[in-house]
Amino acid sequence: MASTPTDGRSRPLAAVFLATFFVRFSFGITIAVFFDYLTGQSGAFTTQQLGTPGLVSAMAPIGEFSTVLLSGVAADRWGRYPVLFGGMAASAVVFLAVASTRDVVALAAANFVFGIASGAILAASLAVVADRSGADERGLEMGRFDAVNLSGWVGGFAFGFAALGTVPNRSLGEVFWVGAATLGVGLVAAALLLRGGPAVRRARSFSVANVLRSAFRRTVLVVTLPWLAIYALLGAVLAYLAPATSGIDLPATYVAAAIGVGGGLLVLTQPYFGRWADRVGRTRMMTVGATGFTLVLLFAGLLIAVGHPWPILVGLGASAIPALAYGPAALAALADLSAALSRATTMAIYSLTISLGMFVGIVATSQLVAAFGSPGLYPFFAAVAAVIVALTTVRVLEARAATIPVR
Repeated sequence: MASTPTDGRSRPLAAVFLATFFVRFSFGITIAVFFDYLTGQSGAFTTQQLGTPGLVSAMAPIGEFSTVLLSGVAADRWGRYPVLFGGMAASAVVFLAVASTRDVVALAAANFVFGIASGAILAASLAVVADRSGADERGLEMGRFDAVNLSGWVGGFAFGFAALGTVPNRSLGEVFWVGAATLGVGLVAAALLLRGGPAVRRARSFSVANVLRSAFRRTVLVVTLPWLAIYALLGAVLAYLAPATSGIDLPATYVAAAIGVGGGLLVLTQPYFGRWADRVGRTRMMTVGATGFTLVLLFAGLLIAVGHPWPILVGLGASAIPALAYGPAALAALADLSAALSRATTMAIYSLTISLGMFVGIVATSQLVAAFGSPGLYPFFAAVAAVIVALTTVRVLEARAATIPVR
């Protein structure tokens, strides 16, 4: 194991939570303003204009899923924190570069590098959380991590989305300066929290082939692959929400406020659901979450079909609450399965899956909407729901058959 000191958990976990929040906050800003920043215009887009910005935005998840396994290997061999801090520093530099240009090729390259850094941070962070939590408290700690992770996404997107309604397009580069500054503050704060801690130890031996064989086992994939569908949905929301709001006549400030409320809900519910995953079992809470996501997709389809009457909006919001149970339970289950493996590399499988899902969601929805308009989202929603339900069912059946050590 690369770095598993046992002199306390609070400061290392706080450092990881800070780092995770700031990088996801910055990524949320990127997605929110990228369409407007890239095209040089603010406001509604025609469906034909969504294709190229969608592909450029997708470069970040491409960078993440294509390199995150290497980041996991590095975190296992040379320590979690060098990989974590290196990723944060690289992200800040990328934001400064983005603020200086609107060239399509340059922005695509910068977004790709940011994806590499983002994956490195996530793999190292998850490994630290898994290292510092026991089996009976892993759901709670993963719930706290997921709350910070997702609230960073939501907070960054809310900030960026609000900026679209208040900052002139010519000044949007300043938003990326804010992202770079927050990353710098997070890096310094995390380093100070870890000051005086134990030195990083390198792994004595490491077999990449053995780790990959173990990490891609069926039991691991059953836990991680639903995230492919979930983050495809998230990618669709982040890529499509900004232009879509003009079509349903919702002011950007209202949408930003709703996103902010959702971020608060994430912070409150994720540790709660994580504790329940410790008490009643990972599989049960994953089933609750899968049911919630299926209902979310149903109401989202109705929202596109008939508009936004309050009953549909209430149903969408109510369905999102049980959907939030999936995250901490699945992360705790993955950490449980990683006990016999090199942990950062195993947790990198999760990062690979979610970044691939983001790529699929951004590209698929931007191209479907460009070709068919909003109805093009219906088959996408159906496919996401089918994947989530099918894989959760496999997990439940395996648990009942006692073929895997599940809780």
